[in-house]
Amino acid sequence: MKRREFITLLGSTALAWPLAARAQQAGGMRRIGILMPFPKGDAEAQARVQAFRQELARLGWSEGSNVKLDERWSTYNLDLVRADAANLVALNPDVIVCQGDRVIPILTKFTRSIPIVVAITSDPIASGAVESLAHPGGNVTGFSFIEFSMFGKMLKILKRLAPDISRVGMIYNPDLPTKGDYIRWFEIYAGQLGVQPINFPIHDIADVERSIASLADQSNGRIFVPPDLTFISLRTQVSALLIHHRVPAIFTSPAFIAAGGLASYAPDPLVMYRQSASYVDRILRGEKPGDLPFQQPTIYRLVINLKTAKSLGLTVPDTLLVAADEVIE
Repeated sequence: MKRREFITLLGSTALAWPLAARAQQAGGMRRIGILMPFPKGDAEAQARVQAFRQELARLGWSEGSNVKLDERWSTYNLDLVRADAANLVALNPDVIVCQGDRVIPILTKFTRSIPIVVAITSDPIASGAVESLAHPGGNVTGFSFIEFSMFGKMLKILKRLAPDISRVGMIYNPDLPTKGDYIRWFEIYAGQLGVQPINFPIHDIADVERSIASLADQSNGRIFVPPDLTFISLRTQVSALLIHHRVPAIFTSPAFIAAGGLASYAPDPLVMYRQSASYVDRILRGEKPGDLPFQQPTIYRLVINLKTAKSLGLTVPDTLLVAADEVIE
């Protein structure tokens, strides 16, 4: 081969290689659907997705290079959730990430084959998502937000914050598949503290206001708020109502405390979204969701809003302030 011909061949090969590499890369692009039952403007929810993205990038998945993320922000309106779930499933992604007890059954009605990683849920067995935490077996795995002994610890914290407690009302959404467990464990732990438990089923902010007002009319009433998308979406209004009626409350999300709530005791949602990215990484590299155990939380964070405590006329014990992971002043 003549030198000029060799150089021409080498040059054409060099030009063709990046095109081939790009074609191979495009063909190898993985797709992740993200179904968020929150308004897109929700800063707390955006922070969770950002934590997921950052961890995914750390694990080697570069958006636009080897992975594409399709986000859907549905609010907690379940009709919108259903529509967005159907849309994501139609895209046939490699995996879908979601959150919420009521979101899981919506997705599984549309697909039993696409892997689903649940970043946050209460009890995947009670909600029917899996039959076993150790061996989920189907197309759903992820991370549980609570272990029910947490309810007892929350009520003890509430009693230390407001020692004259005599009754406590739990506001919960009766549409939750886990409501039976919520009620059972709430009543058990309230009874152990010698506190009268009161159940307040709610669907909207009007129900919440009626429940808080009725408890405020009784002496020494307190509020307990378990995990649910309804409450998180209404956290600013709920916190304002509690302060207005001067009713101390404890929550299962630190987002409430930033919105003016008194105290929360719960796992860190940002950590759970990072952990979800690790499960997505493992699935994209070939592992099956049914082989990845549903994990329960091991670390909880206590967050106290000292400003709210003062507005409610409460003195936070020094021992609680020392134990708190974060104090908002």
